[in-house]
Amino acid sequence: MDPTEIQDLSVAAVFKSYPQAVRLKLLRLRWLILETARGMDGLEITETLKWGEPSYSASGKIGTPLRIAPAKTDGHYGLYVHCGTTLINEFRESYPDAFHYSGTRALLFGPDDEAPRELLEDFIRSALTYHRRKRQKSSR
Repeated sequence: MDPTEIQDLSVAAVFKSYPQAVRLKLLRLRWLILETARGMDGLEITETLKWGEPSYSASGKIGTPLRIAPAKTDGHYGLYVHCGTTLINEFRESYPDAFHYSGTRALLFGPDDEAPRELLEDFIRSALTYHRRKRQKSSR
């Protein structure tokens, strides 16, 4: 998938509906998700809407979907995962000061936040392979 083009017109319309400042931040986050996935051998990403928000899933149900959307506070935005995963807690434990965490479902960013790219990529890879990693751990 070309990270510069949004194929799904409904996804493109949602991005267009966001205020410009947040839209640009979310488009950068979208690009990072797609570029990170591109670097993972054999991983195909599907871009759709879930709950009216752009969502990114790995084919084969090996991971948990990532969603990106504005947060409730103006100018803030988030990277969301299913609240039943352990991803947020794992990252909160390993990197307590790297992100703003919201419960078990989100990494939140303010208008001026510069999230550490390397850690964000690690989070994205962890989400996109979440179920596969959990199955591998349980089979040991």
